[in-house]
Amino acid sequence: MTRRSFASAQQVADRAGVSRSAVSRTFTPGASVSDETRRRVMAAAEALGYHVNHLARGLTRRSSAIVCIVASDLETPLRSRMVGALTERLQHSGRVAMLIGTSGRGDADAQAALRQILNYRADATIVLSGTPSEAITRLCIAAGQRVVLINRDDRIDGPDTIAPDTIAIDSALPGQVAVAAFRRAGCRRLCLVTSAQGTPALLAREAGFLAAARAEGIEPAVWRGGRTVYATGRAAAHDLLLRPDRPDAAFCINDLVAFGFLDAARHDLGLRVPEDLCVIGFDNTEQAGWSAYDLTTFDQSVEATGDAVMAALDTPEGTAPLRLTIPAPLVWRRTVRGPAPAG
Repeated sequence: MTRRSFASAQQVADRAGVSRSAVSRTFTPGASVSDETRRRVMAAAEALGYHVNHLARGLTRRSSAIVCIVASDLETPLRSRMVGALTERLQHSGRVAMLIGTSGRGDADAQAALRQILNYRADATIVLSGTPSEAITRLCIAAGQRVVLINRDDRIDGPDTIAPDTIAIDSALPGQVAVAAFRRAGCRRLCLVTSAQGTPALLAREAGFLAAARAEGIEPAVWRGGRTVYATGRAAAHDLLLRPDRPDAAFCINDLVAFGFLDAARHDLGLRVPEDLCVIGFDNTEQAGWSAYDLTTFDQSVEATGDAVMAALDTPEGTAPLRLTIPAPLVWRRTVRGPAPAG
């Protein structure tokens, strides 16, 4: 069986007995075309299997409607949800989402991603938090791309440089709220469990928690190592919770780390949560609400972030770059002792 070739607009015009420009107007929203011409063109298009080549049309108009999403660690729950939310919104707005996964291993990785972006002449690029190289942001802006950053602080300098739009989840207030929740539960030996990846979002989250604890006269133990994954939480629990002065409260830098920490504390070390140990995570992934974890955590809303990205993309060129901070409210579950805080 041979593959069917695509019909051209001229073939549709010939079959419908109209001009090629009439075919173009028929498939252009808002263009003027009579009902009879539209009927004949649509009948001919259906018979021939004709579909508009939006990519070719976009190139002639200097707009492809393609928006690239650059991300690493696509297997993590939050990242996959974020990509899904962005893709859904882009498609609903008539844009085309093109996902480019990166390893975050520097300029060579960035150059490979950029070649894909430029080869398809994307209108804009969204760079997610995590480990995609800052070089991607620089190269996209240098190529005239509109760039939206999520939970990143890439420094793009230069008098003629167009600054990217930046959307960030609040990282300062959650640290204060976590410390207050632990103190209300009677916890005195706090710890922070984080990874060695050191992304801007993670570092800001860490700084907010440590500053709030120190303001209360507490110096938390800090455990740092590995990637921001489940195994890191398990390793941290086996170290911290076997110490003579073991912590009675842990702020885990994200939910995946918290899951590993909780499993090790409960199943390997026999501790009761929240009676012996209180735990707070960050992200509010779907798994945080499962009965196996029932994790108190901060909600990094992918819906609010997706809406903010669309607002940035819909902003006319020449306006000031968007700078938006999205709150991350505490979602109270059962890994911290006591009732939920008021408000």
